[in-house]
Amino acid sequence: MTVTMKKVLIIDDDSRNIFALQAVLKAKGFNCLTATGAREGIDLLTKQNEVSIVLLDMMMPDMDGYEALKEIRDGACKAIPVIAVTAQAMVGDREKCLEAGANDYISKPIDVDQLLSVLQRFVK
Repeated sequence: MTVTMKKVLIIDDDSRNIFALQAVLKAKGFNCLTATGAREGIDLLTKQNEVSIVLLDMMMPDMDGYEALKEIRDGACKAIPVIAVTAQAMVGDREKCLEAGANDYISKPIDVDQLLSVLQRFVK
């Protein structure tokens, strides 16, 4: 899958995750924006009207992913697909994320093939 300059916003407080995701996504033709906190990510999202999709870590120190999802869905960016990403996958998390407004859900460690498959469904 090669994407021509589609912009993905990665919101994650762990720079190692950001680095790994950027490497994979850039190799597939994505232009990556990054934020190390939910507030920073939401601010970037509202200023960057060309974001195609958001990868949102659900556990961050400044604001959890559920609060961030609510703010994204209640704001001007409600139509942008958001993929919830979590390291602490528990029974029922997928459903909880989807109910909160995520378009899909991926657990860490991220399976690259699964990530690319999910992105392909949402980014045309």
